[in-house]
Order: sequence, then C-alpha cells, then structure tokens
Amino acid sequence: MYLGMFDPTIIILIPAIIFTMYAQSKVNSAYNKYATVRNRKGMTGAQAARRILDSNGLQDVPIEVTNQRLGDHYHPGKRVMRLSPRVFNDPSIASVSIAAHEAGHAIQHAEGYIPLRFRGILAPLATFSSRLAWPILIVGLMIIGAGNLYQGNMIFNIGIILYTLAVLFQLITLPVEFNASKRAIAQMNDLGIIYVEETASAKKVLSAAALTYVAALAAAVATLLRMLALRGRQ
Repeated sequence: MYLGMFDPTIIILIPAIIFTMYAQSKVNSAYNKYATVRNRKGMTGAQAARRILDSNGLQDVPIEVTNQRLGDHYHPGKRVMRLSPRVFNDPSIASVSIAAHEAGHAIQHAEGYIPLRFRGILAPLATFSSRLAWPILIVGLMIIGAGNLYQGNMIFNIGIILYTLAVLFQLITLPVEFNASKRAIAQMNDLGIIYVEETASAKKVLSAAALTYVAALAAAVATLLRMLALRGRQ
C-alpha cells in the first residue's frame, strides 16, 4: 500500500485526464465559435426545440430556462426540457443544435428508446454506488494494512463491484447521446430549421459535445483499472 505516500497507480489516470481536458477544450471551442454564427433562418434554440417537439406529437412537453450555462437537458421523469439562457434565446447554429439534441432525448423518451430507459433505471444506482465505492475501498485498504488480508480484500472487492455500476452507466450513456445527436441533425434538416450547407457546422457542435461523454467513459474505465491495480498488489 501507499497510504500517505505517492501512489504510482495514479499514472493510470493521466491519459484519461489529458483526454478529458482535450474534450472540454473542443466543446468550448466549438460552442464559442458557432454561438456567434447566426443560423440563416434566424431561429432561436427555443423555437427550434418547440418545432421539433410539436412535429413529433410532444406539444405537452414544456421548454423552460435554466440559469446554468450549458446546463441544457431533457428530464424524462418530469417530461420537461430545460435550456440555458443563451441557447433558449440566441438564433445561432450552436443554439439550435443543442436544443435539437435535447429534443432528440424527448423523442427517445416518447418512443421508449431502450438504452434511455436502461440509463434512467441505472442512474440513481450508479450515483449512489460511485459515491460509496471509494470509502469502502479505503476501508478495505486500511484493513489489509492492519494485516487482515482476507476481510480487507473482500471489502475491497465490494468497492470495485459498486464502481463497476458507474462504468456501466457511462457506457450506456454513449449510444443514448449519439442517437440523440443523429436525431437532432435529421430533425433540423427535415423540418427546415437549418439549411443543408449549415449541417456540417451543426455536426461539429454536436460531435464536440459527444467527446465529453467519451471522455467521461475513459475516466471511469481508467479509475476502475486503477482500482484493479491496487487490488492486484494486495
């Protein structure tokens, strides 16, 4: 063990940390660029989302404003879409792309898209288990350090199993997000929200955003590998 000392297993996390920083920079770069590019229809994010929702029989899904920057999301439990102020109000390529993506989640929910349903079931379990995993792992390491290898390893294994749920949640998130973006592009084109020549720009916004979910999965996998490395040393 390396309690109180440098832990060499931290090296396992470095590639994921670098990739996460890269993904965040790509998101910021794409958003900042296309948030200043007005879409040719002059449509705001709220207007784009409303058109998509109404065209898919979701007139009863309200669109609200959230004060959180880039806190745009669709809440399946409450059946409400929330958009950040700039996305809600601005007629930019970025705004309509992000709003259309969230509308894509609303369509998924209405259609009973299985990965979204599975993610919804897994979300509270993954949140609880990821918070509980590290304290259990630390207790396991402490017991091992005290000389009780059998009990310590058993507790440590429980921590690993709990964290695996968090990794599974990140894994199932990828098809949900990619599918929502695919739906967004199709809806924007089919409903005339953007012109064909604006599609490439919209895809850049959504592709950059998708990188953050890939990075989240990479970080979760790297953390799990670190746990396994710690377990392997005992």
